[in-house]
Amino acid sequence: MITLTALLKLIRTSEALTIVTICGKLVDNDDKGDFEIGKRSLWVSERESWRREVVLAMGYGCAYLGVAEQAVESNKHTTWTNATADQRRDFELQKVMMAEIVQEYLYLLNEDECDVEWVVKDGAWGKVFKNMTVAAICANASTLTPPVLPLLVRNPYLSLWLGNARGEPWEQWPMFYTGAQIGLSIMAAVPESGLVYPLLGKGHDSLSTQVTFPTYLGSSFDASTTNLTYSIQGGVKNEKANVILSFISPITPTSTFRQSLPASYIKIYVEGNFDLSIYIDINGQWVSGDDGSKIKWELADDQAKDLRLPPLKTWKIKRSEEEELKEKNDRAEWGTLYFTGPAETNHESGTAFNMRNRFKNTGALRNATDSKFRNINEDEPVFAFSKDFKLKSTTSKSKKEVSDDSILFTIAHIQDPVVQFAAARGLTLMRPLWASWFDTVELMISHHYLDFEKSAKLAAEYSEQLAVDALKSGSEDYKDIVALSARQVMGATSFSGTSESPLIFLKEISSNGDFQTVDVIFPAFPFFLYTNPRWLAYLLEPLLEHQMSGQYPNKYSMHDIGTFPIGKGYPDGHDEYMPLEECGNMLIMGLALVNSLGGTSDALGPLGSLGDYADENSGGVFPLSSRIDRIDSAWGGTRDKKQVHSWLKKSYKLWKQWTGYLVEEALIPANQLSTDDFAGWLANQTNLALKGIIGIRAMSGLSEALGESKDAAYYRGVSDDYIEKWQDYGFSKDGTHAMISYTWYGSWTTIYNLFADSLLCFHLPDTSSSAMGFSQAEKQKPIGGGGKGGSKTPFIDEKIYKMQSDWYHNVMQKYGLPLDSRHLYTKSDWQFFAAAVASKKVREEIVQSIALWVNETVTDRPLTDLYETEGEGGFPGPNFFARPVVGGHFAFLALERACDGKAVEGLDFLNEVDVNTEDQEQSVLPVVEEL
Repeated sequence: MITLTALLKLIRTSEALTIVTICGKLVDNDDKGDFEIGKRSLWVSERESWRREVVLAMGYGCAYLGVAEQAVESNKHTTWTNATADQRRDFELQKVMMAEIVQEYLYLLNEDECDVEWVVKDGAWGKVFKNMTVAAICANASTLTPPVLPLLVRNPYLSLWLGNARGEPWEQWPMFYTGAQIGLSIMAAVPESGLVYPLLGKGHDSLSTQVTFPTYLGSSFDASTTNLTYSIQGGVKNEKANVILSFISPITPTSTFRQSLPASYIKIYVEGNFDLSIYIDINGQWVSGDDGSKIKWELADDQAKDLRLPPLKTWKIKRSEEEELKEKNDRAEWGTLYFTGPAETNHESGTAFNMRNRFKNTGALRNATDSKFRNINEDEPVFAFSKDFKLKSTTSKSKKEVSDDSILFTIAHIQDPVVQFAAARGLTLMRPLWASWFDTVELMISHHYLDFEKSAKLAAEYSEQLAVDALKSGSEDYKDIVALSARQVMGATSFSGTSESPLIFLKEISSNGDFQTVDVIFPAFPFFLYTNPRWLAYLLEPLLEHQMSGQYPNKYSMHDIGTFPIGKGYPDGHDEYMPLEECGNMLIMGLALVNSLGGTSDALGPLGSLGDYADENSGGVFPLSSRIDRIDSAWGGTRDKKQVHSWLKKSYKLWKQWTGYLVEEALIPANQLSTDDFAGWLANQTNLALKGIIGIRAMSGLSEALGESKDAAYYRGVSDDYIEKWQDYGFSKDGTHAMISYTWYGSWTTIYNLFADSLLCFHLPDTSSSAMGFSQAEKQKPIGGGGKGGSKTPFIDEKIYKMQSDWYHNVMQKYGLPLDSRHLYTKSDWQFFAAAVASKKVREEIVQSIALWVNETVTDRPLTDLYETEGEGGFPGPNFFARPVVGGHFAFLALERACDGKAVEGLDFLNEVDVNTEDQEQSVLPVVEEL
């Protein structure tokens, strides 16, 4: 029988396979006759008829898609050529869905301990598709066991996590990213038995009698969703129900409109053959970081006031006295929490002890509101909904039949204003981006609730594409790591501005709370470049606008614009001193954004084939489309190229100013900090110098994009001169590795800034330049050991790449690649930067080591990017967590799309075996004194 792992590899990593080939290979591997196209399987028994029906349905489904595909192939010069982008996508999506159904069947067939037979009711083709979202919970289970999982993670203030993800979800309260608890309790009750089952949170601690615990079947996650699955036993033999808590914070790169909404979904699925009640409550910890804060609340039935609104109920909770733009323990002290459910639910607010016991005793709430406003920790007020699910059949013949139902809730945390920002017009209170489309919060909340199916579909498409792209690396672990990282990146952002001029503001979470930190955006930017390059532009724009307005006095790039949520800037110029770092970062990101406009639709993924372009008369920085379905316009094309030309032209003086600083300072860096400021000040840093030199080379590309040929030639000449000298200064005398600094002999370092050289395609031999500034390259040719004598020579010699790749293999530790020889700690973002430009063997070693760390680390917060590579993989101090820099985990994905896919092809030399070089493996780090 073909295994699930083999099937995954078969479907995901073989791009040329058609659905016909997939089905054919399944039959070829079907030595027990478990799968037959269009026929009933002889393997299943009568009592396993559900499996037989699934096989039948899958067989006919495969046959149908096979016929359709053959028809397409036979008419590929007519029908397929004339098919619209939507038709092509729909067909490809059907293939993917069919492959997933086959995968799910095999999982159910082989994993008896995954008790989800209730998922599939019959063999109807439509029914199987209907249940795909539920079945995927077991079928797509991750191989990783992180210590913490994202639940509702949308922005710096709507950030809920499962803190004991390796345990049972009712053992602890959910937490804010800092580790402080937040009240969210979900319980199930069985009316016939009177038993109550805790599902999430410690609400059962309030109950006066002993509770019964469900069977926890585990968690699964993708880029937008985390699912928790439970089994509950009924009072009679063969009575069983399954409950799935699905927490969805949709990442929708094709719809910035939807991404801008500061709200998440909780979808609860139930299925079984006996009646069940669900209870959910929240407390005031969502709206303040101080449990002594006084809060007030109300229940809103907005449809009674406005017939445009659907029949919903919403709890509105906020501080009695808001403190605008103030934080306590990283939580917003202004704004309102909206907790929304359907009108048919029961509701109640009151003391946690009383309400939870009432649900335990009666299985329902009273539709009553507590009118005594008080402190969060005073007779703890909670705000709840309950729902009865009638799953039990009323006829004796069908008592064993299983029924299913679901309920949807949303939680939104609304701040208006979102931040204060020193814009060109002065210090400005910035409104949320969603206010460009909605007159009231209530209209936005209602739209968000009703938009669940569309938002979930767009998010699923992104997760599916992410999985396909990540698996090209050949690693299931990598797929899971990037999926786990995605919401953490977006959880640091707030969308603002207008639809004509959108902006994204970013908080440097956990390390110091800085606002729009350049060297935090930089490690995160592979995520944005891969997911939606527009969002990168929206992140850079506040920094450009502020500095172009003359509010920052230094000639180098600023480090940040304040402390979130107040971005007043630094009119005295006294921000954190990282001048070379930030100039290089801005220039590299600027050219990467420009280059992203030049790719084909295939290289751009879903953003390249959306069908239309932005409104011709719109102003601002990459304005959003006015399409009625709120889908973004296609990325690239004439319109966006004109836009980026305008964007570059207005800020060209600033780019030149920063490059001028690099020309003066990059080759021999003065004593200063790099982005790894925890490592301390140091002069002559090899890796930092490389970033500055690549920044100068990037300015040549930006100048070329604007037709400034004189500037382009000048900066190209300077960078070529500097890179030759850098290769002489920065490496050990035996030519085996880079040193931390030019004069620190015996040291070594991870040269993660090599990634920028490849991402910007400087490693490809030049032939001619595109209109947008990146080089269209010929196939990579072998380079000798000589200098930079001609245009066929890459910017950085291949031997540097090979040298570093080999060195990384030699110094690898249990949990990954240390940052340098001073310590055994590492940065996960920089590991993925380094892995992206290393050999396939080394890349796999790094990914496997990081995956092992995710599974074993004792850190108890959302993914840290700074950890020990030995021992327990803990925090080395400082303790970083939940930071958006994990966007650097997407480095390989961004590289795959760079320069129409040629960037990765240009690194093929790394996988060539040099028969004249012996493998000099080292099992431990070289002995180097710590500072």
